[in-house]
Amino acid sequence: MSFELFVARRYLTTRRKQAFVSVITLISVVGVAIGVAALVIAIALITGFQGDVQAKILGATSHVMVSDLGGRGLEGYEGMAEKIRGIPGVVSVSPVVYNTVLITGIGESSGALVKGIDFERERHGSDWLQRLEAGQIPQAGGTRDGLLLGRELALRIGVQVGDVVDIITASSTLSPLGLMPKRKRFEVTGLFNTGLYEFDSSTALVAIGVAQKLFGLEGRASYIQVKLQDIFAAPAIGEKIKAVLPPVVYITTWMELNKSLFSALKLEKNILFLTITLIVVVAALNIIASLILMVMEKTRDIGILMAIGATPQMVNRIFFYQGALIGVIGTALGSLLGLAWCALANAFELIKIPVDIYQISYVPFRMRPLDLAVIVGVALLICFISTLFPARRAAKIDPVVALKYE
Repeated sequence: MSFELFVARRYLTTRRKQAFVSVITLISVVGVAIGVAALVIAIALITGFQGDVQAKILGATSHVMVSDLGGRGLEGYEGMAEKIRGIPGVVSVSPVVYNTVLITGIGESSGALVKGIDFERERHGSDWLQRLEAGQIPQAGGTRDGLLLGRELALRIGVQVGDVVDIITASSTLSPLGLMPKRKRFEVTGLFNTGLYEFDSSTALVAIGVAQKLFGLEGRASYIQVKLQDIFAAPAIGEKIKAVLPPVVYITTWMELNKSLFSALKLEKNILFLTITLIVVVAALNIIASLILMVMEKTRDIGILMAIGATPQMVNRIFFYQGALIGVIGTALGSLLGLAWCALANAFELIKIPVDIYQISYVPFRMRPLDLAVIVGVALLICFISTLFPARRAAKIDPVVALKYE
């Protein structure tokens, strides 16, 4: 241990004549700890909320969507899908047919979105399809075509696995009575739960061939959904997809579809960081006050040290180390306190929120190592900067003046 660090540690741990200085030092440590803990909790909250919402949204939707500019559906979509599969970074490619319908259960009706998908391709990249809430994926060859219902939609119309529902589409068929809405009966073979309330409360899934017949889109797909290994590579891969497909297609990424939501979350995270950092700044002002009072109390000691050979640079480092120790101790305590609170909140799901608004039932706390490093780095930097003025003031003390009246 260096001489300067030894003296700084002794100044912090020994009893003082002026108890007021010790109180301010303790307040400085507590202030830094509270500021750092608040930063850790706030950033972990925003990161966890954003991560959970992002995972649920992307688990039920595509990372890149390839659609038709004309709105008539994609013809030759299988050939397009094969070209997209050849692009590095693409995990899965599958066509989708969709349309809005009126679905009627046992005495209740509701608007819904019927999506026709290739279940065999989709289940490999979707955990929620592999872990259905109840029942099983529709199988071909039954007496009646089957469909999967979102759990919330099934509760609203009052049906369970094995029940039959009526679906009425906007398209019409010619009958002896004139044009009549197209109507078809389906058997509910299973219920799914993605955790995304909006999706679970409005979506029914059928085989893509069944959906093509129901909506009059034989040989066409509404869009092609693409899932990627790295979701943040969506813009770059979107450009590659555009280069290998005809100019009549339109490329949309998950970032564009949810731009407003994730932009708001990112802005909120930055504002929270800057606002709560002010707590650390206030604690740093206490460090300045504590060190200035310490310099005033230890003027005689500083004079003696300089008289026996200590240089101004050594005195400067003594008080710099003293302020740095306050900052390090406060930051360490704050980090441990913040991480402990996050673990406790996750274990007991302390913060409940409305699932129909936020898509998740409680707020998870997740602290990324990079975010923790930034918080610790900023807190220590503020504390170190706050020691510069008192340390320089101590180094400028004249030993003759300090010892003149001793």
